[in-house]
Amino acid sequence: MQKATIIGAGLVGSLWAVFLARRGYQVTVYERRPDMRAKGYIGGRSINLAMSERGWAAVEKAGIRPLIEKVAIPMPGRMMHAVSGETSYQPYGKEGQAIYSVSRGGLNLELLRIASEFPNVAFHFEHKCSDVDLNSNTLFFENTATGEQVQVESDLIFATDGAFSAVRYALQRTDRFDYRQTYLEHGYKELTIPPLPDGSHRMPPEALHIWPRGNFMMIALPNADGSFTCTLFLPFEGETSFEHLTSAEAVTDFFRRYFPDTLALMPTLTTDFFTNPTSSLITLQCQPWQWQGRILLLGDSAHAIVPFYGQGMNAGFEDCTILDAMYEQYNGDWSRMIPDFARQRKPDGDAIAELALRNFIEMRDLVGDPRFLLRKKIAAHLHEKYPQFVPSYTLVTFTNTPYHQALQEDERQNNFFKAVLDLPGIEENWAHSPALEQLFMEWYG
Repeated sequence: MQKATIIGAGLVGSLWAVFLARRGYQVTVYERRPDMRAKGYIGGRSINLAMSERGWAAVEKAGIRPLIEKVAIPMPGRMMHAVSGETSYQPYGKEGQAIYSVSRGGLNLELLRIASEFPNVAFHFEHKCSDVDLNSNTLFFENTATGEQVQVESDLIFATDGAFSAVRYALQRTDRFDYRQTYLEHGYKELTIPPLPDGSHRMPPEALHIWPRGNFMMIALPNADGSFTCTLFLPFEGETSFEHLTSAEAVTDFFRRYFPDTLALMPTLTTDFFTNPTSSLITLQCQPWQWQGRILLLGDSAHAIVPFYGQGMNAGFEDCTILDAMYEQYNGDWSRMIPDFARQRKPDGDAIAELALRNFIEMRDLVGDPRFLLRKKIAAHLHEKYPQFVPSYTLVTFTNTPYHQALQEDERQNNFFKAVLDLPGIEENWAHSPALEQLFMEWYG
């Protein structure tokens, strides 16, 4: 039986273990954290995930979709909350299309459970990867529970150990390895809206809730237990920032000013605020993602992105889908498959990073802007009337169109809608505008 080693038992690592196990590989997975199946998932720095088409395609191909559906809540649209408390709803796509709220911890636990049911998968927790000898494909671990030093040789190494990957760090020390990381000026903090006493949700659960406030925002995603996981995105420093929220009174005053409708929903606000960490938001780009056809970076270790398109997990899962499809194409020849996957997939990693940054601006600044809302109405109208027009959000979220193609279409649509919104009288007459129809035919006919 062929052997493979995975570093990192997070979402992508656990899913990739399932793919490899189904291919008949002897899979060994090393993880620096304790076994969360016994310890429970340690929260406080986890943004709830939005599963969309790419993620579903991966778990379906792995044969585990029905199991994942049990822990997912459909969100067919987003609900905007104004400071006044007024709400407005925007569907994400056509009727029947939705993204799905999934707890990162809950999903990780489920994937670990599924992977561990394969007799050819073995997990080793509390094993921190300290280095990699690239010439001999030898991994060095410290057992953090015992202090024991462990060496492991492996023909195939898959690094799914996240944005601060130890395997990628070894690659960074090689010649001509490009690496770039950038942080947003914003951080994030996880908060909670608990369920009502009867276990029901305090807000409609069939939506991703957004409180857009210009340079900052808060979002809330529903959980199966009736709660919502909220995430506050706020600059670290500045006039309105985390640096000024140093007391319970300051936090309460801040929420009373900017999110007044949430105060009655969040009885543990100040406790959560000071218990949970303030975490940073990183975008990471590197190349090559592989070493000599024997070591491959997957997921965040290759292309960590900010969470504002809800595509971080979906992109990592799609890595698994694409690589598994290439296994057939290359007849299992990893020496060719790994370099070609890394080369072909790199433009998509860069593209979704850019799209995620753009969507941050949309979520925090534009969702309440009248011109933006008009653009959304016109886009939905054109999508319904003309099959050849597919909004870029739909391409990313509800199809498997390569991310780099979706980015190109996003550029095209931004230019198109700039011209559309400059048409005289378009605000009143967009549904029956000959000028709009003519302009559309020039661009898409």
